Amino acid sequence: MFQTFIKKNKLLVIAVPMFFFSLLTIALSSCGVYGFSEKGTVNDSAKTVKITQFENKAPYVNPQVTPNLTERLRQKIVSQTKLANTNNDNADYNITGYVADYSVTTTGVTNTNGQSQSSVNRLTVRVHIALSKFGNTPEEFDVSRSFDFSAQQSLQTAEATLLDEMIRNLTDEIFNHIFSNW
Repeated sequence: MFQTFIKKNKLLVIAVPMFFFSLLTIALSSCGVYGFSEKGTVNDSAKTVKITQFENKAPYVNPQVTPNLTERLRQKIVSQTKLANTNNDNADYNITGYVADYSVTTTGVTNTNGQSQSSVNRLTVRVHIALSKFGNTPEEFDVSRSFDFSAQQSLQTAEATLLDEMIRNLTDEIFNHIFSNW
């Protein structure tokens, strides 16, 4: 009976083991797809970092953003890497930057009694960063984050509410770009 089954279903007898073998091969080989590399880590010979006070070149200036962002980035780098902060121009890592955009746009509109009104505003902050490692040509990149707030709030009220979140998110993104190569 078994031989009869094999004769009638030769294709099935060959295809099923090949399917499972292929599935097993894919499963075992895919384990190596993800991995961590040393690409974004701090160079072993790096000991110091200089973070120059960020400037504000945006048309609208929030005077609290640049000093808070500079200080928070400085604290994060010193506490989460082996780099020591310095004011020396010969630091191993030199980080400079400026707020390039700080703007508000309307993102949500409601219609009440035939009248359109803004319901949600979005504050967008873009920071330009230049990173020089060991005096080499700086690598430049931009980091941008948006923060929504109710259109019922004034910009000043929203800024006061969002300041800590803005600084934290921008700091994390800058740090990740520098040290995790994101």
